[in-house]
Amino acid sequence: MPRLSGETVDGERLDAATYADGNVLVINVWANWCDPCRLEQPQLVRLADRYRDDGVRFLGINYQDDRDAARAWIREFGVAYPSLFDPAGRSASTLGFPFLPDTYVVDPGGTIRWAVYGETDERELADLIDDVLA
Repeated sequence: MPRLSGETVDGERLDAATYADGNVLVINVWANWCDPCRLEQPQLVRLADRYRDDGVRFLGINYQDDRDAARAWIREFGVAYPSLFDPAGRSASTLGFPFLPDTYVVDPGGTIRWAVYGETDERELADLIDDVLA
């Protein structure tokens, strides 16, 4: 996994490797103007809650977005995990993603084990997380 660090939507500093702290990390690249992102966001929130006690961390990357719109999104969906604020798209581009949304499942050693290009759903992502946890 490339080094991902910077300021979150909420203005805090975050380093993804430190945040993951040897746990499985699920990274989702999103934007408030992305309709498929809107469809998958409630499912991501449920999965983050479901896997919290299993040591799985979730991290968003807010891609080429407006900070106020991103904050409103986080409030609307009750997103409890942090999102890196990426207005220029530099952090997301290090992942080599083709379009939004994209989701990556990273193992505890920092290797991207799964990438989903486009919208995912709760069942698909849970299967990928379970595979990495196993």
